[in-house]
Amino acid sequence: MPANERKLDTLQAIELAEGVEIRLRIAGPILRMWAWILDSIFIIVAILVISMILGFAGMLIGGRVVQGVMMLTWFLLSWWYPVLFEASKWGATFGKRICGLRVIQPSGTPISMGQSIVRNFLRVIDCLPFYTCIFGLVSIVATKRFQRLGDLAAGTVVVYERNETVPEGSGPPPLQAIRPHVKLAPEEARAIVTFRERAVYWSEARRREIADHLQILSGGNGSNGVAKLMAMAHWLQEKR
Repeated sequence: MPANERKLDTLQAIELAEGVEIRLRIAGPILRMWAWILDSIFIIVAILVISMILGFAGMLIGGRVVQGVMMLTWFLLSWWYPVLFEASKWGATFGKRICGLRVIQPSGTPISMGQSIVRNFLRVIDCLPFYTCIFGLVSIVATKRFQRLGDLAAGTVVVYERNETVPEGSGPPPLQAIRPHVKLAPEEARAIVTFRERAVYWSEARRREIADHLQILSGGNGSNGVAKLMAMAHWLQEKR
């Protein structure tokens, strides 16, 4: 892939603590802005509808009650609507769902209620100065994962929901079955077989790193060690 295409591609590989590498397609600022506009329209329409309903009921419940209910409605929709929906199984508001976006943790797991509260309540800082959203826009452009200040504080990212987080790819296939050159203890044999089974979820660098730790069993290191371990695991599993 040419360098200019890599800069435009938002697909990022993230290696987890378990050695599993996932790929997330991070959402850029333009689509996130459209999602925010759609959510704003939804909130405005909801407030207008509720105000019309309360207007008809105002003769029965009184003007001050209507005013209080409207203020409560505005507060709930403005502050808690995104919190509750992003912490739900959807992981997104209506605007984000329409745009195909989702809020998750960098590990690919859903965010917690606490993280949702932090990222949304800090939106008031991202909107500074004077609701121009300059602070949030600068943060999004300046960070690798397009995170605004609320995302940085909460440890969240916004990704394209339609692109699933998947392992990097398949592990290297064994070219041949090789009988271990040393006598293996049962736990050593299990370790080699487990290496082959889990290699599909690891990056190539992670495979080489783990193979180096098993060099005493394989007799090789780096890519050569990976290939030998795969071939030995093939022999152990096929009982050749």
